Amino acid sequence: MENFLLVLTFLCAAVEWLAVAKGWRKVEYLAKPGVMAFLFGWLWLTGGLGGPLLWFGLAVLLSMAGDIFLLLKNEHRWFPFGLGAFLLAHIAYIAGLNLPPAPLNTLTLGIALFVGMTVFPLIRRILRSLPKKGLRRLVEPVRYYSATISLMLFSALVTLFRVDWLDTPAYLVSLGAVLFVTSDMILAWNKFVRPIRRGRLALMVTYHLGQILLVMGAVGQFGM
Repeated sequence: MENFLLVLTFLCAAVEWLAVAKGWRKVEYLAKPGVMAFLFGWLWLTGGLGGPLLWFGLAVLLSMAGDIFLLLKNEHRWFPFGLGAFLLAHIAYIAGLNLPPAPLNTLTLGIALFVGMTVFPLIRRILRSLPKKGLRRLVEPVRYYSATISLMLFSALVTLFRVDWLDTPAYLVSLGAVLFVTSDMILAWNKFVRPIRRGRLALMVTYHLGQILLVMGAVGQFGM
């Protein structure tokens, strides 16, 4: 049953990608949140919801809520709610990745510097575009969101060098975090800076693969 749910997760993601490519909006109303629903079911049955996995499960549910908010009509009204749901999802991932907390040493400080140098130039460009789009009210929320996703990416990459993390789960959550942050950057760039050719499709592919890999890595590390 567990493997079947994971297969359904990937199949539902593929349907969502096709719906985005073809403009099948009605299909998206089911497929987009369906991916997170199947992923949560797989997490629950495979790893349980105890310990750090409780935070990963919460992150998946919050992401599903964010997906639903961003599907609703009148996008300008619901976008802040979607942003808030995903902000909380990233915080939940941070909590799960830091149980127990990551050590603070020269290596982790180097990773933090790498994340900052990689992500900050893109964030700065996005923030500069908001007032030009008449969206000055979103500057502070986007700034806080950007700091949070940077911390999530840092928390995932640190697992590559933690002795208490297994190799494969560390690789999975690190790649998943990179893809998840990439999807956020594509969304923001496409929405606030300039349109990206097939940007929404690239956004959904990186988003779903990122979420799936994060959860798979967490189950591999903390599962029963």
